[in-house]
Amino acid sequence: MIVSWQWLQDYVALDVSPEEVARRLTMAGLNHEGSRSVGDDLAIELEITSNRPDCLCHLGIAREAAAVFGVPLRLPPARPKEGRTPVESLIKVRIDCPDLCWRYSARVVRGVKVGPSPQWLVRRLETLGLTPVNNVVDISNYVLMECGQPLHTFDYGRLKGATIIVRRARPGETIEAIDHKLYELDEQMCVIADATDPVAIAGVMGGAATEISPSTRDVLIESAGFDPLSIRSTSRKLGLQSDSSYRFERGVDPEGIDWASRRCAELILEIAGGELAAGAVDVIEALPERKPITLRFSQLKRILGIDVEPQVVRQILLALGCQEQPAELTASPVAEKGGQSVTVIAPSWRRDLQREIDLVEEVARIHGYDKIPDDVPIPIAPSARTRQDRVLGKLRQVLAAAGIDEAITVSIIDEASSAAFSPWSDEPPLRTLLPVLRGCQVLRRSLIPSLLQTRQFNQSLGNAEADLYEIAHVYLPQGVGLPREELMLAVVSGRDFWALKGVVEAMLAESRLPETAYAETCTVPLLDPLQSCSMTYRGQPVAYIGAITAEGAERFKLRGRTSIAEVRLEPLLRDANLLPTYTPLSPYPAVARDLNLVVDEQVRWADVAVTVRQTCGQYLERLEYRDTYRDPSKLGEGKKSLLLSIVLRWAEGTLTNQQADQLREQIVAACNARHGAQLRQ
Repeated sequence: MIVSWQWLQDYVALDVSPEEVARRLTMAGLNHEGSRSVGDDLAIELEITSNRPDCLCHLGIAREAAAVFGVPLRLPPARPKEGRTPVESLIKVRIDCPDLCWRYSARVVRGVKVGPSPQWLVRRLETLGLTPVNNVVDISNYVLMECGQPLHTFDYGRLKGATIIVRRARPGETIEAIDHKLYELDEQMCVIADATDPVAIAGVMGGAATEISPSTRDVLIESAGFDPLSIRSTSRKLGLQSDSSYRFERGVDPEGIDWASRRCAELILEIAGGELAAGAVDVIEALPERKPITLRFSQLKRILGIDVEPQVVRQILLALGCQEQPAELTASPVAEKGGQSVTVIAPSWRRDLQREIDLVEEVARIHGYDKIPDDVPIPIAPSARTRQDRVLGKLRQVLAAAGIDEAITVSIIDEASSAAFSPWSDEPPLRTLLPVLRGCQVLRRSLIPSLLQTRQFNQSLGNAEADLYEIAHVYLPQGVGLPREELMLAVVSGRDFWALKGVVEAMLAESRLPETAYAETCTVPLLDPLQSCSMTYRGQPVAYIGAITAEGAERFKLRGRTSIAEVRLEPLLRDANLLPTYTPLSPYPAVARDLNLVVDEQVRWADVAVTVRQTCGQYLERLEYRDTYRDPSKLGEGKKSLLLSIVLRWAEGTLTNQQADQLREQIVAACNARHGAQLRQ
């Protein structure tokens, strides 16, 4: 926001230097970016945060300066002289999309003389970097920079049907804007139309057909309130940003709309002449209710560490535009007896003031952060990490020990990538009306596509070994309504399938789940069917692990081997045992046995492992995969040999060789029944 030093002093009498004003405003939260001379004026540039749209104008900055320096604020009266012709006889206004436009005010000035603006107006606009156009347009820009309310002026004589209709654009509708470019509109965009055609892109830019020209004699003044998200979406889709859209995106003062309209009419009468029709056509939804906020003076001491006199607190809040509520009207549950609190209603332009802590911050920044000593003792209350933080901390330790780095990606991806990998849901992904990135329009159902794109980007920059993980939510559609948000952990790595499976098993082991998660066969698009598996816990899929196919690597433009894993964290967060427990070692010896099973080629080791574990039950201490052997001349066509080792131990006694052999025979019988396995001779 650029502020004219001379213009600022119209509203607040400051007897300090511009440098001191910039310094004090910076201390109050409006960071000074720099100053430069423009003619005989000084342009002061301030950084305005997104929660303070009220400071995107000279009156907003003047209000802050008045509060900081304790001087009165001078507000222009905005009382234009009206004629006798009622405005309702000249223009009709209808809002067909109240969700996109909640207020529209129109005034008509007839008999204006369009021409160059006076020099004082030209100089002020030039200080702000604005190019003068003509007196009527310049006045609307002046009022915008004065109070922050965007305005638009139409050539009333070019409006068909003496009608304004605020509606959604129709399919295929186009408009030539005042920048003389043609824009194609869609049904999500709000337009201002006359009886037949759009005459402005609501909140963004006016149309060329009704722009003010030297031949204009009658002017319609628009002052309105639009939905911020709608304006932001329209501005991005069209690639068209203006001073108006910048402010509408952040929200305007709902009670300042009429003041801006009156102020614009007042200046037009003063500079361009004409006659103002009586009244205004003002179509409005109910204004938002402003609820009382109570500030307990004791909270200032507790939070800031210093005492601020109650009278000083009241002066600060009143200077910022708050209205104090009498004690008899206060029904706040936190109000303190004996006058130890103050209850106020925040001004309409400060929608960011909603809680007691907001008022504490206002008092602190206006009173002066520099008045809070560095060594003031502030009570510190102990806190504890949540269960989720503790579980995720353990998982992050495992991943860091494995040499895998954490990444953070956006939740929106392109539709093709979303379709490439979605093991958790077959429902179509939810679409967003406002793409965060070009070409990305759906909420992700898996973290894997985002991480694969990130790995490809790293490889393109020469970082070939980008092993990454992310912990974030995915959004799984569930019919009508909001999606089901699931917290997931995903990994992409250049390691092989077995190595990545070991990392996942290490995470599950660190979680100390009360039951074992078993690997099972899975057929998921993008994964190699011979090098992939799902892991189930209590009968439900908890993880998918696998090496991606050559086609998948080409789809994501990856070089070299890539394996992926995605884990549902809800079971881990719910059942993880965070308290390590001591289990005594069995005093009885272990017995080891090796098995060499001949199975069909399509039989997977993961399925055999499940059978072995279920057969051995409590006696199995460790199961290890050794090797896979293939030789058609010895095993037969379509056969392979799986070599595995088991370690058996009984907690209550010594297992005899006869018992161990019996368990071995039970394993062979179970594998034969389920997988057609034969013990290799």
